[in-house]
Amino acid sequence: MSWRERGKDPDYRFSLANERTFLAWIRTALALLAGGVLVHQFATKLEPAWIKTAASGSLACLAALLAVGAHARWRSNEIAMRLDEGLPASALMPLLAASVALLGLGALAFLVLV
Repeated sequence: MSWRERGKDPDYRFSLANERTFLAWIRTALALLAGGVLVHQFATKLEPAWIKTAASGSLACLAALLAVGAHARWRSNEIAMRLDEGLPASALMPLLAASVALLGLGALAFLVLV
């Protein structure tokens, strides 16, 4: 049996709110991906070159993780609502906060050293 057939259909307003939250995570992932492309394309004077590659690759990987995590979160929330259970915890927010903090500290260290 598919998860969509389990339990009962939740109130459509909650499903739509869950979808809006998913789309917000996807927008964040797209912004991170755009930032990675921006760094790779326009940071031409950044030396050594591996720093540019590491920064843009890190942003792209974080974007991919957030996109996958957003779908997993949307799905688990939808299942919980169908089964009248509490919403499950998510690792997305701590992942995003820690990753952006590390990237920010890396950028700060680079700016101080240059």
